[in-house]
Amino acid sequence: MSSRTWTVLVVLSLMGRTALAQQEPDGTVQATRRIELAATGQTVPEVVVSAGLSTVLLFDSELARESVELEGREHFSLLEVGQTVIRLIPSPHPGPGARMLMMVRFRDGAAPQRASFLLRVHPARAESVVEVYREKRTLETYQQEVREARAVALRCQEENARLLSERDLPAGLTGLLATGVLESEGVAVGELRGFTRPGSGSGFAVRPMYFYRSASRIAVEATIGVAEGRQPWMASGATIKDTSGGELKVLRVWQQEAIAPGRQGRVIVEAEYPSGTSQRTFSLRLWEDGSRVITLGGVTFP
Repeated sequence: MSSRTWTVLVVLSLMGRTALAQQEPDGTVQATRRIELAATGQTVPEVVVSAGLSTVLLFDSELARESVELEGREHFSLLEVGQTVIRLIPSPHPGPGARMLMMVRFRDGAAPQRASFLLRVHPARAESVVEVYREKRTLETYQQEVREARAVALRCQEENARLLSERDLPAGLTGLLATGVLESEGVAVGELRGFTRPGSGSGFAVRPMYFYRSASRIAVEATIGVAEGRQPWMASGATIKDTSGGELKVLRVWQQEAIAPGRQGRVIVEAEYPSGTSQRTFSLRLWEDGSRVITLGGVTFP
């Protein structure tokens, strides 16, 4: 076993206890968001959008399509307004953290005559479907919401049980063997080539990345350089998605310390990768607490 493989195995076994390790929320259960509009004194609901990802708002009343107003319209690559549907896809600008106001008017003139939504840009996640109710909701919609809430709660319980069981396991190779992450075949190690790096104007440079695949996990190690004159960078989250929008479940993002300008540092992303997963091409997105995002496309795990 090479020294690089041994290092990452130890890192993976210690991630669950390091203060810098981050547990990613489970994105496999996508509950539909539901908003009920009050006739008077309504607050402005926030809707999360992301560059390149579609967000659809479904209304139970007809819209006056010519009166939809969107702040910063030039920052959206797509705005489709139908009879009862609005579809949005933000462009890469403005960056994460930006907020833009959208106002709609309803065709029949009944109260409320209009509604406003605050669109907040996230680096990699978006609410795919938002149902907007102007009238009283049906019993079926409440029943569906209950089913979705139960599914999310069950997934959270399973995740909590997994974390508790891992906490009580030994560290090092013993822990990897006990959890079934490492089997007799060991860990496949390779260098990822041909992936799309950040543009020269991004302020980031990524050296060749390495992948590590075990029985049920994949880890990606990237050495990231921050250009002189830029702010230090510390990863706070990540997504790994295929070309069809499918997403691997990211378990943790590990970085020892913030990368200073003119320096390089390692970032390791660990995700579930079942043995039956077919070979696909993915994009890896890393983001910080601020607005800077690193996107690496064309990542293929052999």
